[in-house]
Amino acid sequence: MAYKKIFRPKVKTGNWNEDLVLEEETMKDYFEKKEKGELLVQKVDFLKRSILEPVNLSVANDGQLRFGDVVMLVNLGGENRQRSAVGINADVNSLTKTPSPGIQTPCGVSAARGIQPCIRTAFIITSVDGSPEGSNLHFDQSFALRTTGDFARGLYLTSDLQSFQKCAKKSGLQEVYLDNSTCFLSWWRIVHFDPQERLEYEGQPVPANEKVLIMHCKTNQALAVLGDQLLWTAYGKEYEVTAHTFLDSHKAEQDVNHWILCTSDPAGDGLVLLRRLQPAASNQQLT
Repeated sequence: MAYKKIFRPKVKTGNWNEDLVLEEETMKDYFEKKEKGELLVQKVDFLKRSILEPVNLSVANDGQLRFGDVVMLVNLGGENRQRSAVGINADVNSLTKTPSPGIQTPCGVSAARGIQPCIRTAFIITSVDGSPEGSNLHFDQSFALRTTGDFARGLYLTSDLQSFQKCAKKSGLQEVYLDNSTCFLSWWRIVHFDPQERLEYEGQPVPANEKVLIMHCKTNQALAVLGDQLLWTAYGKEYEVTAHTFLDSHKAEQDVNHWILCTSDPAGDGLVLLRRLQPAASNQQLT
């Protein structure tokens, strides 16, 4: 007959000594992990404190984007989704301690419904063609989007052709993720959101805080946020981000492909995007 524990270890019945040793070993292991910060609750707390640390976005004084600017990629939402920003989708399994605490690659991305600028949502417009930092970013010019350094590791927004082995988890479309390589897979270009005005804007400076398309150079697919594909992340329920061009009946890209490269207000009054949306919200309430 198998031994069944029915008393606490202090009651000396059956294998009481083994039970007592096991409980002591369990407590010892717990306190060792706690001292090293290796408990799951400690890892989650460290991850959130580190990745949600506020970041100052760049200020576009002349209203134009430049290489080296720190921006957020914001989608204004639509029929089945709220306003959201592309962010690092890191969990405790994405953490590494070498050479210092940070995120290991590859790492996923998702669209967070909160659009406060922080390490998780900040991206640096990075040159891939030798353009000097501080020079204007132009429509149809190749560039990269890089996370900030230190904890976020300076990783690049990357995508590749869809395959059975490599695709977005929920939709099965072309995957978008973060990697440490600056190869062609991490090259993007900005296109005017209106197809009828696209040729007119080609080669012109890209304005900040205006609706644009972000196209992947290798696959020519547009960055998209999927309101009907939800991910459960360490930060709550968020939208899946993929590279796929969604066209309407007029062969124009849908609002899931519309992005705003958001910067800070020159007057120091938060984000330009939020300041512009406040009058619109007030007008809707009046009507």
